Amino acid sequence: MSAEMDALVAAATDKLEALEAALYSLKNVRGRFTSEDRSVTAEIDSDGALVGLTLAESVTSHPPAEVSQLIIWACQQAARNAGEQRSEVVATLNSAFTAPDSANDTGPGTAEGRAE
Repeated sequence: MSAEMDALVAAATDKLEALEAALYSLKNVRGRFTSEDRSVTAEIDSDGALVGLTLAESVTSHPPAEVSQLIIWACQQAARNAGEQRSEVVATLNSAFTAPDSANDTGPGTAEGRAE
């Protein structure tokens, strides 16, 4: 019985650690994109919020409409990058929760744990 309890506690601890790691990683997601001409850099957090926007002095030589489109483009690309990072974190978390805990799982889907 003690070995079963130890295995259960270890599995719960592993899942808790995976969840804490995912929360930490999600908190630190930052998507970043810099335009080819390096005039605009946007940084987006895991919630999709713009947390950084850097404009080089060279943007002053461009028409405002062009600069606005460049800013929007940089933000979209940074958001895409943040989304990819977030997806990787969630996939890692999912794999931690779908990995088998032990060879003798007695949950509802197994023969030993099925109510009849």
